[in-house]
Amino acid sequence: MNTSVNIAGVEFKNPVMTASGTFGSGMEYGSFVDLNKLGAVVTKGVASVPWEGNPTIRVTETASGMLNAIGLQNPGIEVFRKRDLKFLEDFDTRVIVNVCGKSEEEYLEVVRVLGEEKRVDMLEINVSCPNVKEGAIAFGQNAKALFSITEKIKKEAKQPVIMKLSPNVTDITEMARAAEAAGADAISLINTITGMKIDVNRKSFVLANRTGGLSGPAIKPVAVRMVYQCVQAVKIPIIGMGGIANAEDALEFILAGATGVAVGMMNFHDPMTTLKVIKGIEEYMERTGCSDIKELIGAVR
Repeated sequence: MNTSVNIAGVEFKNPVMTASGTFGSGMEYGSFVDLNKLGAVVTKGVASVPWEGNPTIRVTETASGMLNAIGLQNPGIEVFRKRDLKFLEDFDTRVIVNVCGKSEEEYLEVVRVLGEEKRVDMLEINVSCPNVKEGAIAFGQNAKALFSITEKIKKEAKQPVIMKLSPNVTDITEMARAAEAAGADAISLINTITGMKIDVNRKSFVLANRTGGLSGPAIKPVAVRMVYQCVQAVKIPIIGMGGIANAEDALEFILAGATGVAVGMMNFHDPMTTLKVIKGIEEYMERTGCSDIKELIGAVR
């Protein structure tokens, strides 16, 4: 039974990875999860310099998910290289680094630095975080801006480039086509959906940022639909995410055409979710007589 997949020339032992921002850079979950069993560890967003992120309160639960307005807090590229990449050298799994910035040059600076790191297999460019007021989402909601930054990053990058798309747009396929036309090797989607929660007793916003990114089971149907639409619109590989809680959820994305899948919010609920999804996919393949997971990619009728 073969569970390996290939994304932009990079071979993964299975299609299951972690969604950026929900798994640290692997070290934080090392006591719970055997990282060697994952298809890939996708790190938290890394910027050229340390970011403090947004003021608290910046996380709150919802009826079927979570709102966050972390604001891409991170220690910066130098700490990431010396601490997190060093830690990941001991594991047999792919490493995808999520890159963030507030300007094109900030993105490019991180891309150049990571080009010298052999432990980095792919780059995921975060142009879709709804919780920062500069950069990021500004590039992800305008097709021309997305094309421009993708094209510039591709000229500098030494690893394959994944552009992470935002669902907070009118037409997700327009963004997917722009990324593909600019040379992206793959796309990942969806990032969180902008939402809000109000404390009715205090008559105030729960999050200090007022709005936050909604993740969890509530967004899965939207995510599956958008992944399917993008599969029909572009030829490059797609990594699907958004509300994956179990193997059945992951298989929806795969059947819709995703080559890889990422588990996000559920890592907070159950740190073992990624491993349970991997095992569940294997059990499904055995039960249905599927010898190669590639037979399932885009198999929905």
